Amino acid sequence: MKRLWIGLIVIMIISLGTVPGAWALFGPRVDLLTPDNGVLKIAISNIDNGKAHYFKAKADDATMVTFFVLKSRDGVIRAAIDACDVCYRSGKGYAQDGDFMVCRNCGQRFASSRINVVKGGCNPAPLNRQVEGKYLVINMTDINQNAWYSKYNKQ
Repeated sequence: MKRLWIGLIVIMIISLGTVPGAWALFGPRVDLLTPDNGVLKIAISNIDNGKAHYFKAKADDATMVTFFVLKSRDGVIRAAIDACDVCYRSGKGYAQDGDFMVCRNCGQRFASSRINVVKGGCNPAPLNRQVEGKYLVINMTDINQNAWYSKYNKQ
């Protein structure tokens, strides 16, 4: 009987890892960034694998702003606030499902190649970014301007 329970638990853990909705239960790993001279720097080598990487930074008003970055299939490194104009009050953000980011509140799917291109509605709120050498650089003024999206963030 004990083996049966252990087997069921193992199967459940493996299954949760393959279901996009599992993110809603456990959430992604979120790394805290500290600005240096008014900018956030992220090593490109840490984010160029096609997966969404989540980060937090403290805005001037002390709001913890959560955002994600990912390298889309077209080779562009993209960044967006982990919220949108419509669902930001839910504080749920987005989960990655293959080449799409999925709103954890309403379920709408957005192709990663459209992040930073399309804005408004339930699209991930674009975040200005620049590639400078080996780093993706985000200015803290952009974090501060977008802090209102994160007022309800539960992560």
